[in-house]
Amino acid sequence: MSGETQEPKRPLAPSANLDPSDWGEFRALAHQMLDELIGHIETIREGPVWRPPAAETRQRFARALPHEQRNLGDVLDDVRSHILPFATGNLHPLFMGWVHGAGTPVGMVAEMIAAGLNLNCGGRDHVGIEVEQQIVRWMSEALGYPAGASGLFLTGSSMANFLAVTIAKTEALGPQVRQAGLAQQQQLTAYTSSEAHGCIAQAMQLSGIGSANLRLVAVDASGRMRPEVLSAMIEADRAAGHLPFLIVGTAGTVNTGAIDPLESLAAIAARENLWFHVDGAIGALAVLSCELRGLFAGIERSASVALDFHKWGHVPYDAGFLLVRDSAAHRRTFAQPAAYLQRADRGLAAGETWPCDLGPDLSRGFRALKTWMTIETLGSERIGQAIAETCHVAAYLAECVERHPRLELKAPVALNIVCFNIRGEDSAFIRTLVLDIQEAGIAAPSWTAIKGDLVIRCAIVNHRTRREDIDAFIGHIDRYLDDKRL
Repeated sequence: MSGETQEPKRPLAPSANLDPSDWGEFRALAHQMLDELIGHIETIREGPVWRPPAAETRQRFARALPHEQRNLGDVLDDVRSHILPFATGNLHPLFMGWVHGAGTPVGMVAEMIAAGLNLNCGGRDHVGIEVEQQIVRWMSEALGYPAGASGLFLTGSSMANFLAVTIAKTEALGPQVRQAGLAQQQQLTAYTSSEAHGCIAQAMQLSGIGSANLRLVAVDASGRMRPEVLSAMIEADRAAGHLPFLIVGTAGTVNTGAIDPLESLAAIAARENLWFHVDGAIGALAVLSCELRGLFAGIERSASVALDFHKWGHVPYDAGFLLVRDSAAHRRTFAQPAAYLQRADRGLAAGETWPCDLGPDLSRGFRALKTWMTIETLGSERIGQAIAETCHVAAYLAECVERHPRLELKAPVALNIVCFNIRGEDSAFIRTLVLDIQEAGIAAPSWTAIKGDLVIRCAIVNHRTRREDIDAFIGHIDRYLDDKRL
């Protein structure tokens, strides 16, 4: 119309749709990458165990935020050049310094499916919740828990142990502690082994109780908590006016793999009316092995268990898990009344208890799928056999050390962790030896302290590790000791 000012035309905005513009090209690139990853796993023992990221790679990941899009093929080239060669190394059979699972090709496929579905498993009525409940039932069966126990996937056992401490605190002081806090409350005290993982002390800190109120109980020559010392500590704390509330047993200590006398600890907890939690991050899944199950007698009497499927279960990271005998206690600790979390008798809001009622996370990935697919495909018997075999390989390493004139075993081998030393060499030599072996890419042991001595620590977790790998490892140490060459 004459006399009217027209607004200038704005340029067309790019499509807000983030899907590929060419599905055929995307499919081809994705299939190629999947094939390459399968090949990477298939040939894993042919390459170095580990190598540090190259200077060029570190620079690559110091760039500014990208504003423009790139071709997926070019991004995958970056993956090939800067990510695949510089992974942690835990897929390799000679990675044995830390308790890391090696994963399986089945788990890799499961991760791809989970990412494609992109479920939020915090709640609502969908299949992701059903799969997670299947794992709860399976673990209840494996660990001797009753029907109706509750469970929750978490990042790892550090979080699972933290949740267990929080549940025990709430049960000891009542649900009102969630609002009132710990002010003017009787001082809580908890008890665990002096060999327990540091995340137990951290859980006491995060829960507001304080790690100063965690009693570290002395261990015997095998690294197992001493029940008589535990009983005396509880009695002393009661006499001092404190409120003992929690015993944390360890099913596989991080240093040596020692298993606390769980049956005795369960009896003390029952007598003293304390919550009995088991940190089973390293060893609990060994109950899947008929050969090893008896070592964990008493775990079925616990009030809660923390475990990691991403260790001996070889589920891709991360897949921690907490199992709780009393589902009502679990829910009392975490359930929150909120309008946006209200339930219905039908529709997407159906369901009485959602995972967000059992922990602090509302947004949660589909960790249960990779765990379900791993167990469903491989079966608990085969997984248990693989777990037992890693213990056999660890026993073989211990035998090699004991036969070796220059090596010395420094701790009993309870499960799959072997600690040894070089006779006549100091801590600086041990540290240098471990670092040299790692940087040469031939193996990845670590070190730890046993009774004040720095020792080489090898955790045989990988289902791919064989006796000939141990022979090669000992051979590398021999060459190093002879002429400092690897």
